[in-house]
Amino acid sequence: MHDHRRLGRELDLFDTDPLMGAGLPYWLPDGAIVRHALEEYVREAERRAGYRHVYSPVLGKRELYEISGHGEHYGDDMFPPMALGAEQVLLRPSLCPHHALIYRSRSHSYRELPLRMAELGGMYRSELSGVLGGLTRVRAITLNDAHIFCTPEQAAEEARAALELIARAYADLGITASRHRLSLPGEGGKYVADPQLWRRATALLREVLDGSGIPYEEAGGEAAFYGPKIDVQITDPAGREATLSTVQIDFHQPERFDLHYIGPDGGRHRPVMVHRSIIGSVERAVAHLIEAHGGAFPVWLAPVQLVILPVGDEQAGPAHDLARRALGLGLRAEVAGPDRGTLAARVREARLVPYQAVIGAREAAAGLVAPRLRDGRRPGALPAGDLLRRIAERAGARGTGLWEEGEAGPGRS
Repeated sequence: MHDHRRLGRELDLFDTDPLMGAGLPYWLPDGAIVRHALEEYVREAERRAGYRHVYSPVLGKRELYEISGHGEHYGDDMFPPMALGAEQVLLRPSLCPHHALIYRSRSHSYRELPLRMAELGGMYRSELSGVLGGLTRVRAITLNDAHIFCTPEQAAEEARAALELIARAYADLGITASRHRLSLPGEGGKYVADPQLWRRATALLREVLDGSGIPYEEAGGEAAFYGPKIDVQITDPAGREATLSTVQIDFHQPERFDLHYIGPDGGRHRPVMVHRSIIGSVERAVAHLIEAHGGAFPVWLAPVQLVILPVGDEQAGPAHDLARRALGLGLRAEVAGPDRGTLAARVREARLVPYQAVIGAREAAAGLVAPRLRDGRRPGALPAGDLLRRIAERAGARGTGLWEEGEAGPGRS
């Protein structure tokens, strides 16, 4: 069973320091590579789906969160306000109030809708020390968040498209959803008191799930304070379940912020706000990836994609030339020479790297390399340029495959 806290430290991905504080991990270079690759994947997927990216500050005035309802319904999870002259500001617990203000800052016509706004942004939760752990429960969160401002007629289709984005990302990341949950309100004063809006939003989400043919379960007490949501659940190797991705339909905040668009009749109309997150928090997503893959990340996420293994010192020149060519193609490559032990020891040390390229005297003389794949396959020797091209293609295609079917030669194990 893989534990991301242990593997994260063993693989030099992240760590913590008591002087920084509990629930505030820092990222080491290899972990930063994984995080950056994941963030770029999300941005690219969102751009292709018609989202436009924004940046917004991690601080907001107290009044902002009073308008949004976070102060009343979510105050226990927020950090205390800080005095700034005569004003009070808070570390934001959510990005949605900021995006509502960005939408409100300009006039919008129905012809512009749906307007899809996305951000990989920081937010902060005042988690108790007893529940903090690794990357799964932290106090400083980078959220893959987006808000779609649309007409009521467009809301169900936008939510359905968000579920498709999530499913595609899970396939590329090599992770599996354990179940889908329709999260509904429960008893108590945690939720906004507007039964009509709850009924409308819940009906739309049921329509989306039923139309998509996705099996789901309903769960009371799991909704956001302002509306119901679809939660995509994951399960770690220990059997613990958590929410990674969400889709929500929100009629509440458009009213609170008096959002509107100009309709075809020339009048002011209220948009619907669809909240969605493809991978949820970057921290939790990386934690799950570490555990799901045991540190053997898909090619495009791997901190090192290719390790070059010269058999002897005589092959050091060709090995470093190959590393430079790989770097020039945007690949992450390094040379592990004889100074790091026997060839067998270096092969074992690089067992989590997707590709190894062995260069002996025969390969160096012929301009060839002998590749070894992480899954144990050993395609026959091939020109160095061919190997780099294939690795670049695999990395560019994303997904979890190491080698196209039929590409492994006679040396395949």
